[in-house]
Amino acid sequence: MEYIYSSLVDTTFEYFQVFVVSFLTSIILFIPIPYAPFLVIASFNSNLDPNILAIVSAFGVTAGRTLIFILSYHGNRVLSNRIKENMLPLKRLLKKYGWIGSFLAAITPFPPDDIVIILLGMVKLSPWKFIITNFVGKLISNLIVVWSAALTGKIIVEQIILQSQSFTNMLILTIVSIIIVGITIYSLVRVDWRKIIGKWFPWTLDDQND
Repeated sequence: MEYIYSSLVDTTFEYFQVFVVSFLTSIILFIPIPYAPFLVIASFNSNLDPNILAIVSAFGVTAGRTLIFILSYHGNRVLSNRIKENMLPLKRLLKKYGWIGSFLAAITPFPPDDIVIILLGMVKLSPWKFIITNFVGKLISNLIVVWSAALTGKIIVEQIILQSQSFTNMLILTIVSIIIVGITIYSLVRVDWRKIIGKWFPWTLDDQND
């Protein structure tokens, strides 16, 4: 990874390339390949406006993440009726407050946020709520990234990128991501959500909230 990023440091990116990179890195599940380094490199191009870069990248990431969300939105059909019934309180809770999780996952510049997106899709959060909160979160995150790069300077940012994106760090993040996914899937299937969520949010047990 160090070689890849170091070879890209002097590469000139345009708006369309930033969109494509942001989109492609966002659809790769469970392997944390951040798009932020590419966004930083593009911000060093004096011909590109940092604000437009942030917007274009936010559109790219949101498009990729929305694809994953829609697939999980329709993919919950493979779950058994027993699991779906057990998940009802969780589904009702996240349908009401899931947009907060969507925003927090989007504004965090570090992966993985895949499991949050898949979970929100499975409980059928409103697609528009997901798209809007994801875009706003990524836009804020991108603005912080590009303006931090502009204010901090190229040399310092390059060193941060090369050190943070080592193969060891990427491998650790991938393993952690897979473990989190495994724990989450196990919890969805085995945990009695009626007892846990119903205790604190009794309204999630009411079928009239569907």
